[in-house]
Amino acid sequence: MSNLKTVAVVDYGSGNLCSVSQAVRHVVQGTGYEVRVTSNPQDVLDAERVVLPGQGAMHDCMLALEHSGMLGAVLHAAGHKPLFGVCVGMQMLLDNSHEGLNGAPTPGLGLIHGEVVKFDLAGKLQPDGSRYKVPQMGWNQVHQSRPDGQNAHPVWAGVPDASYFYFVHSFYACPSDQRHIAGEADYGGRFAAAIARDNIFATQFHPEKSADQGLALYRNFLHWKP
Repeated sequence: MSNLKTVAVVDYGSGNLCSVSQAVRHVVQGTGYEVRVTSNPQDVLDAERVVLPGQGAMHDCMLALEHSGMLGAVLHAAGHKPLFGVCVGMQMLLDNSHEGLNGAPTPGLGLIHGEVVKFDLAGKLQPDGSRYKVPQMGWNQVHQSRPDGQNAHPVWAGVPDASYFYFVHSFYACPSDQRHIAGEADYGGRFAAAIARDNIFATQFHPEKSADQGLALYRNFLHWKP
């Protein structure tokens, strides 16, 4: 048995597991943590920290999470230990998503109140005169939100404001409470690029595809004490 503390990367059959786990493994070196990519609920319950990745359609991710048997462990983690949601793993934290089947919304985990909506950029032009494309795919600046004049979230520690991160998404989160917005980007209008509440921090962008600044977020997550 290892005496190292664990960071569990949740494997529920959907998510960018390889890139996420490689990035987290890179930052845990010398920290006393080990990374465990796992489809075993007990590993998530035993872990010190949990990363919830996700990619593809929200409906498929939620269905996969439920069918995997990991749902209860993820909900327990969200109430008891630091949890980092990535991309669709962030969107799943909200109440529901407009990305559903047959026009019906897809229920989320309801951990942060709000909904997930699709970019509506018809007729809007970018500063260079070109049309906005959906999905947004590429690098964009993220402005660290400071609700009520408070400091930026601790997971941003040492990351310069307005740093660039890598996005791939057609939908974005709209938290009901603006205080849960931890970072914003602009793509035809401002939207939540990061959200946070209590022991939960999540990003719409992919830290694992965002070079040094993305790795810094994973590194800060290891030391964050909510």
